[in-house]
Amino acid sequence: MRKLPTDLYPTEDSPGLRVRGGTKYTSSQGDYHCGGCGAEDHANGDDNVKALVNDWTDNHGPAHRGGRR
Repeated sequence: MRKLPTDLYPTEDSPGLRVRGGTKYTSSQGDYHCGGCGAEDHANGDDNVKALVNDWTDNHGPAHRGGRR
């Protein structure tokens, strides 16, 4: 079964990180839902998405798996 774009957003049932690069008409976007602690966040724009990825990497997904990156 093909995944629809709405299926790619992280949820409580399907935690993770989603990043979408910007185009000529849209800004970059990012979302996460942490399976370890339940935290979630959303960002728009390159700088905010970079900060979101850093937060995910340092404090959520990999941090809850024993620090593996």
